[in-house]
Amino acid sequence: SPSGELFESDHENGGPPHQDEEEEPEGETNDGEEDGETFADMMKYGLTELDVGILKYVSDHEGFSGILKERYSDFVVHEINKEGKILHLDDLSIPAEAESQPEESDVLTEEQKKQLGELQHFKNKEDNVSIEVMDDTKEKRTLVHKAIKTQFAGLETKTEEKEGRKFIVAYHAAGKKALAAPRKHFWPKNRGSFCHFVLYKENKDTMDAINVLSKFLRLRPNMFSYMGTKDKRAITVQEIAVLKITAERLAHLNKCLMNLKLGNFCYKNHPLKLGELQGNHFTVVIRNISGTDEQVAQAMTSLRQTGFINYYGMQRFGTTAVPTQQVGRAILKDNWKEVVDLILKPRPGAEKEFLVRCREEWAKTQDPEAALKKLPNKRCVEGQLLRGLSMYGKKNIVTAFGLIPRNNRLMYIHSYQSVVWNTMVSRRIEAFGLKAVEGDLVLKGTTAHVLSAEEAESRSIHDIVMPLPGFDVIYPSHHVGKGYRELLSADGLDIDNMRHKVKDYSLAGAYRRIIIRPSDVSWEVIKYDDPRISLVHSDFEKLENKPAPVFNNEGKYRALRMEFSLPPSTYATMAIREVLKLDTSIKKQTQLNTTWFN
Repeated sequence: SPSGELFESDHENGGPPHQDEEEEPEGETNDGEEDGETFADMMKYGLTELDVGILKYVSDHEGFSGILKERYSDFVVHEINKEGKILHLDDLSIPAEAESQPEESDVLTEEQKKQLGELQHFKNKEDNVSIEVMDDTKEKRTLVHKAIKTQFAGLETKTEEKEGRKFIVAYHAAGKKALAAPRKHFWPKNRGSFCHFVLYKENKDTMDAINVLSKFLRLRPNMFSYMGTKDKRAITVQEIAVLKITAERLAHLNKCLMNLKLGNFCYKNHPLKLGELQGNHFTVVIRNISGTDEQVAQAMTSLRQTGFINYYGMQRFGTTAVPTQQVGRAILKDNWKEVVDLILKPRPGAEKEFLVRCREEWAKTQDPEAALKKLPNKRCVEGQLLRGLSMYGKKNIVTAFGLIPRNNRLMYIHSYQSVVWNTMVSRRIEAFGLKAVEGDLVLKGTTAHVLSAEEAESRSIHDIVMPLPGFDVIYPSHHVGKGYRELLSADGLDIDNMRHKVKDYSLAGAYRRIIIRPSDVSWEVIKYDDPRISLVHSDFEKLENKPAPVFNNEGKYRALRMEFSLPPSTYATMAIREVLKLDTSIKKQTQLNTTWFN
C-alpha cells in the first residue's frame, strides 16, 4: 500500500491503535449517567480535528448533523481479503478431514482391524497384537505402522523379529490414560499447519480478542497472525490464522466466549501477513440525521465521485489530555526528560483514581518505585515506564522506555508523522484545490516523481501523493512542499537528519495518496420507531436466525445507512466526516450526544 511499511504494523483502516487502559475509555463500564458525564468532562481536554491538522473538505454540499457510533452495532467492518472477497462469518461447522491415502486402509485385513479395535478398547485378553509382515519392505512396514497409529489412537507400534520372521507389534502407549487422551499433539501430514478462521468480534480491539483467545488456548499471542487490526467500538469480521490448533478446539471456544465468535475454519500451509488485505467493507449507520433526502443524496454522490481527503483519523492520536504526537516529537528530538514528563505528569481530565494517585506521587517524589506502588495493574504505559526507570535508573531513560512494547513506542512517532502529513495536506488543498499542479508528486512504482507543468495537465488529484517526513522520501517542489522544512524546524527537528541514534526511532518516511475514492458506495435513509434496535443485520444474528431489523416508513426517527469499501490504512471516520461535514473527534461527538456510550 502506498502508505508504506511504516504504518502497516499499526492498525489498518483506522482501528484504534492498541493503547493502554488510560488511553481508551472503556465502553462497557460507562453505563451509568454519571459516567457519561465524567466522560464528557474528560473530553473537554481531548483533541479536536483542528489540533491534528484536519481542516479541509473536498465537497461543496451543505453539511448536516447526525450521531456517529451511538451504538457500536452501528459500525460494521468486513475485511476484504487479497482475492477481493468480502469475509463473512456464516459457517460454524468443522471441516471434514481429507481422507488419508487409500493404500493405508488396505494394509490391514478386516480381522486385524477387529483385533486392533478390541486391543484399543482394552477388550483383548492379550496386551498386544502381533501382525506378521509377509512382503517385508521398509515402505510396507511404514504403511502398517502409520495405519495402526492413525486408525487406532492410543496404540503404539514396534517391529520385532522372532525366528527369522518379522512382526509388527501393537501395544498401549500408556495404559488407560492414552485412550482418554489420544495422541495429543498428533498432526496429520496432509493437513495444513495453520488453521485459518473468521473472527467476528463486538466492541473489542483485535489485540484484546487475540489475548483472550491465547489465554483460553494457553498459547503465546504471537502464534496468531492477521492482516490488519480492526476498530474496537464496532462489529468487525476478519481472518485470523493460528499454528497447529485444530478447528475443533477453536470451535469449542464459541461456547465460552462473550463478544467473540469463530467460524469458517480451514487448514492452510501459511500464516497471514500484515497489510495483505485488499481493504475493508464498511456498513455505517448515522442516527438522528437532520439532512433532507436531497442533501443526503448530494453528499453521498460526492463521496462516490470525488471521494474524501485521506487524513489520518482521530483514533491515531489517542484520547487523553496528552496527545501521542507530542510524545513522538519529544522522542524524535531526543528529549527524553520531556518524554517521561509527558507520559507521567499529572494531567487535566477525568482518569482512573489510581492513575491520578500514581501521577501525583511521581510529581511529588520523582521516585519510580513509590509511584509504581499506586498502580494495581502494571501493564499500562505508565507502569511499564516506571518499572524501566526503577530497573535502569533515571540516567538511562532510553533503556527504561524500551520496556514499553515496541508497537506502542512506535505509535508515538507515527502519530507525530501523521499530524505533519494531515497539516501539509490541508495546506496543499487550501493552496491548489482539487487539481494536479506543477511540483506535486506522483508514484511511479514505489518511487516518487515531481510533475512538470505539462505533466500536471494530464494528471488528476487522485494520482497525487504526499510524503510522511523521513530520510527516504522527496518533497513536493512547490511552496507547500517547502513548508515541511519550516514545520519541522518550528518543532525543533531537522528535515535533513531524520535518522535517530536509536535505530527504531529513525524515520524512513512513506508516501500516501491525498484523496481516496471509496468503491461500492451505496446508501439509504431509513425510518424506525425504536431507538434501541440495531439497524444492521449482523452475521451473528443471521447465524442465530434472528429476524432482520424492521423499518417503518412512518417512523419517528431517521437514520442514514451507508456502505462503502476502502483500501488498507485509510479511515472510515474521515469518509463519514466528509459526508456530514462534522467534527469526528470524541470531544465534539460527546457534546452532540452525551449518551455516546449507551
